[in-house]
Amino acid sequence: MALWHKHCAPDVQSVDLSYDRPYLRPMAILPILEVPDPRLKTISTPVETFDADLKTLVDDMTETMYAAPGIGLAAIQVGVPKRLLVIDLQEEEGEGNEPVRNPRVFVNPEILDPSNEHSLYNEGCLSVPDQYAEVERPAQIRARWQDLDGTFHEETMTGLMATCLQHEMDHLEGILFIDHLSRLKRQMVLKKIEKARKMGGGHVHNEHCRH
Repeated sequence: MALWHKHCAPDVQSVDLSYDRPYLRPMAILPILEVPDPRLKTISTPVETFDADLKTLVDDMTETMYAAPGIGLAAIQVGVPKRLLVIDLQEEEGEGNEPVRNPRVFVNPEILDPSNEHSLYNEGCLSVPDQYAEVERPAQIRARWQDLDGTFHEETMTGLMATCLQHEMDHLEGILFIDHLSRLKRQMVLKKIEKARKMGGGHVHNEHCRH
């Protein structure tokens, strides 16, 4: 989100990515799929094997998320249609005002008990570069997921974590945050992205950028 995407992303060199090949290179920065890539509409399948390849994929996704930079990334955004996502809100600051990294991994996540109360966040997405819009979601959720060892966890979440997890879980169903907008607003966003690409940079400057 931008929210997920806090500021302008550096160029990332593309690599050949196929979700069914082994992940042999640790901490690789993977290319992020962007609209209108049809793979982003894929409904992801459950993770069934908890092995070294899964751990390497998570390492690659985490490094890709930080490099983008963003605070959440679903596996389908790097071309892997599995129910897997990583989140790091990076809200606390350490020495030198640097965000403290504390990545969390959610395998096969589920939402068990969304609240009737809703909250509004100005969301963005690494797959919808440099575009932002307010999206309304349940303010509190109870989530259930597995870790990299297959162990199940449950937690009640509120605030930005609740919003971020719901946003990333949408990706697992082939849903982007712009799908929550009206048809007119969604078309406007897509036209801005297309125009930016035709101008050569693929980037739309706005108040969230550092330059």
